[in-house]
Amino acid sequence: MAKIRTVAGELGTDVVLSVFRANGLLVEAGDRISGAQGLTAARWQVLGAVALAERPPTVPQIARRMGLTRQSVHATVKRLAEDGLVELTENDDHRRSPRVRLTRDGVETYRSLDRAQTRWVNELTRGIRPADLRVAKDVLAELERRLEGR
Repeated sequence: MAKIRTVAGELGTDVVLSVFRANGLLVEAGDRISGAQGLTAARWQVLGAVALAERPPTVPQIARRMGLTRQSVHATVKRLAEDGLVELTENDDHRRSPRVRLTRDGVETYRSLDRAQTRWVNELTRGIRPADLRVAKDVLAELERRLEGR
């Protein structure tokens, strides 16, 4: 016997499907924006995680924060290091897990990408009420918290 979704369950399914579609479109947009710097959205995502961290993070910390696998982050960090955008530094807390830090080129690349993203997101959100964006942000944050708890 098929179970019937609640009204919230139906709407939740619609939200999940919209997030899946939006994610694909956001990755495409990220690839377009970062492509000007010779990067992919995935490399930009990791570069951003390093740039925005309070102190140089480790690969496992980046993976946890971004919801990615350690293996994929490790491979991305390796490519970013080969490109001279990040460097690995000693980690006094854990010798086998070095910290990832931006190089000067990495800082400049991230700043350039941040300027391009600012222009893009301002255009994307033009005409959407800030209150509606806050609600969307809060709902997605709550869904993240619930998913992380499972």
